[in-house]
Amino acid sequence: MKRFTSLSLSLWLGMLLMTLASLAQADLTIEITRGSEKATPIAIVPFATPQDQPLPQDVAQIIADDLEHSGQFSPLPARTLISRPHDSASVKYRDWRAVDADYLTVGKITQEGSQYRIQFELMDIYGEKRVIGEVVTAGQGELREAAHYISDKIFEAITGIRGAFSTKIAYVTSQGVGEDMRFGLHVADADGHNSREILSSSEPIMSPAWSPDGRKLAYVSFETERPAIYIQDLASSQRVRASSFRGINGAPAWSPDGRKLAMSLSKDGQPEIYVMDIGARSFQRLTNSDAIDTEPSWSPDGDSLVFTSDRSGSPQLYRLDLGSNEAKRLTFTGNYNSRGRFSPDGESLFMIHRGNGGFQVARQDLDSGRLVTLTDSGADESPSVAPNGTMVIFATQQGGGDVLGAVSADGNASFRLPSAQGDVREPAWSPFMN
Repeated sequence: MKRFTSLSLSLWLGMLLMTLASLAQADLTIEITRGSEKATPIAIVPFATPQDQPLPQDVAQIIADDLEHSGQFSPLPARTLISRPHDSASVKYRDWRAVDADYLTVGKITQEGSQYRIQFELMDIYGEKRVIGEVVTAGQGELREAAHYISDKIFEAITGIRGAFSTKIAYVTSQGVGEDMRFGLHVADADGHNSREILSSSEPIMSPAWSPDGRKLAYVSFETERPAIYIQDLASSQRVRASSFRGINGAPAWSPDGRKLAMSLSKDGQPEIYVMDIGARSFQRLTNSDAIDTEPSWSPDGDSLVFTSDRSGSPQLYRLDLGSNEAKRLTFTGNYNSRGRFSPDGESLFMIHRGNGGFQVARQDLDSGRLVTLTDSGADESPSVAPNGTMVIFATQQGGGDVLGAVSADGNASFRLPSAQGDVREPAWSPFMN
């Protein structure tokens, strides 16, 4: 049984302080822009509820939305549900084959005091078997979290890939004009709900980056009128200034073990790649060229960094081996490739590529060098990869404003996450949270 328990006192106090310090924020909303023709049809039957009364959150609908947004599933519309069973014993497989469902999820929710007991089951329709079943216990404010957990379990049971619906995203918002301009650093669920502001400033905020344990964010803030890199604990809101040298302090990136931060600093002249040992607060310079070296990102094994440099005459991606300190150019398609991010398995590289359609998210296979454009918009920036490698979130433009977009790793499905309160940019997808 999976149990969602109350937050610890220190974590609760930290969350409360962040909530009180922030302005009321609207959640991001998801708008599907392209569905995959290869999506697996699945039926999500509304869960039975105590006395058939609606709950604060519709668990079955959240699950259906999660699976649809992944681009790999196509939930059947409610009007096509041929029946509404709540357990596997009541399922007639032939009926669900008649509506072309490959899988079926059923469940029921009972209330025990202040807790909800959520029982769910997943059935393989053509195999006529129960695939998984589990009981989840959640508090009254944890139904959405429980629904994301169930989505993760269903996704993994069918695809063999760990689900990422329970992860988070960080992003930056901007509102107002001129001296009234306000910037906010936010954290939300991966579907854009439960947004909270963790920092508000009249000066720009850039480049949020998650620590490997998901407990901290590093980011760039201009609050002292010049860029500095900060590390902030999300539970306590406490933060420390990591780097504030004269010139550029930018693009922080955590090492996989969480002990180091790679960054771009211009303290010695041109922007170069440095690594900071967080515990010792010492800096090591890794690159030394006449070009601009920036936007470092670690490989999953921690043995190398990918970074952007114009040392070849235009922005391209290079891989720096941390053992030999040798840099090798990776991208050769087109005259602009930047902001490289490894896939979790280290086999692909996601980036911003400039082609005939403008600046677009692209994926390059590292063995073959083959590059594939994933988006059809022309002003994309700041890609960040889901921890399971199935989706990429990025910033783009829509209707004259900045919004977040997401595209599946194969390019077959995409959606947008606009905000009702200002522009949104600089997204960062969290690691798995447990």
